[in-house]
Amino acid sequence: MKIIIAGGTGFLGESLEKYFKEKRAEVYILTRKPERDNEIYWNAQTLDSWKDCINGADVLINLTGKSVDCRYNEKNKKEIYTSRIDSTKVLQEAVDQCTTKPKVWLNASSATIYIHSETHLNTEENGIIGDDFSMNICKSWEKEFFTINNEDVRKVALRTSIVLGNNGGAFPKLRTITKFGLGGKQGRGQQKVSWIHVDDFCNAVDRIINQENISGTINVTAPVPVTNEELMKKMRESLKIPFGLNAPVWQLEIASVFLNTETELLLKSRNVYPEKLIRNGFQFIYPELDKALFILLKDKN
Repeated sequence: MKIIIAGGTGFLGESLEKYFKEKRAEVYILTRKPERDNEIYWNAQTLDSWKDCINGADVLINLTGKSVDCRYNEKNKKEIYTSRIDSTKVLQEAVDQCTTKPKVWLNASSATIYIHSETHLNTEENGIIGDDFSMNICKSWEKEFFTINNEDVRKVALRTSIVLGNNGGAFPKLRTITKFGLGGKQGRGQQKVSWIHVDDFCNAVDRIINQENISGTINVTAPVPVTNEELMKKMRESLKIPFGLNAPVWQLEIASVFLNTETELLLKSRNVYPEKLIRNGFQFIYPELDKALFILLKDKN
């Protein structure tokens, strides 16, 4: 199997590359800064010689997009938007020119597309999509992705939430603040956290690739969301840290300025259920948080 991962040098791209290489797939990475033999230069905006690698590929995965872990000023907002839309648009141009098109194209999206909800569990079918900067980014991203329908290319948008792994993403930061006694609840602590262990994320992507009846949008999260308060409590228990200072909203607002981020990343309630994955028989290795944390911290130690 030949797999192309656009924007594949981050935590999720590296995890998928390792996973599929262990399954003896050929994996090529589209990146602005190629350093290895399997990395190919692209600027994520214009067609160039990189398009040749798309022709004849079995799978195209697009993870390109500026990190949302930044201040939402006008400059960053524009880059968050254009990095997602432009990369998706130019990949579509490349696919259109292929004589042998990829069988399946997976495009990143986000569970942030759903409204803040502490009680309503958002499935693909009944999820409530709202109207603010983050949700509108996701809506525009998915709209661009699904605008053109290539008959031979199955398209899937991955509505992913927090992916827990030791090599990147949110988990190392959570582990660090907990160890320093700052692992209390953030805000009221009742906001829901939808999460997935990185191994389940990779397995889910593999299942989506190989199960031809899966298309459209799909929630890629574990089936049991937890509250922020519960997450931090379990982090403290797992690390054997006896206390964790709570962070009220006003403190988070101040801290976010100094940390060059936004409080939304901590305070928005992402209450998401992977109905399509469950319905298609996907078996999670880590359906609940306790086991996921145990393995992650055991691996780290």
